[in-house]
Amino acid sequence: MKNSVQTSRISVRGITKTAVVAALYLVITLFLSTLSFGVVQIRIAEMFNYLVLFNKRYLWGVTLGVFLSNFASPTWTLDVPIGTASTFIVLIIVMLLTKPIKSMLVKFVLTAIVVSLSMFTIAWELNIMTKAPFLAGWLTIGLGELLSMTVGGIIIYLISKRIDLKK
Repeated sequence: MKNSVQTSRISVRGITKTAVVAALYLVITLFLSTLSFGVVQIRIAEMFNYLVLFNKRYLWGVTLGVFLSNFASPTWTLDVPIGTASTFIVLIIVMLLTKPIKSMLVKFVLTAIVVSLSMFTIAWELNIMTKAPFLAGWLTIGLGELLSMTVGGIIIYLISKRIDLKK
C-alpha cells in the first residue's frame, strides 16, 4: 500500500508541475501578447523550453502552454496545430541532442540555436496566412526567438541554482 501511495503522490506532483508550467507559459504569453505574436515577435515564455533539459516531464507543460497560448494568435487556425506540434517535436529533438552532453552551458546554447532555427515553421504559417515573406519572417522571428531564449536562458539558469528543476 505504501508504494501505491508514493506513486500517487509523485503523479500528482508531476501533474501539478506540468500544469504550473503550462499556466505560466500562457499567462506570460498573454500578458506580453503584443510581443508574442506576428512577424516580429519576442515570446519571453519560450524560456520554459529550457526546462526539458532538467526533466522530460516539462515537455508536456511547455507543449500545453503553447497549445493554449496559440488560441490568442491572429493566425490561430494554423498556429494551434502547427505551432504546438512544432514545439513538441523540437523539444524532443533538443532532449535527444543534449542528453549525452555534460555541460549545462553547452546544453543551453544548443537548445537556443535549435529552437531559434525551428522558427521556420512559424514563418511558413505567417507566409500562408498573411503572405508575409518567408525568409524575412524566418529571420525576424528566429532572431526574436534567439533573444527570448538568451534572456530566458539566463533566468532559467538562475532559477535552477535556487530550485532543483530535476525533481
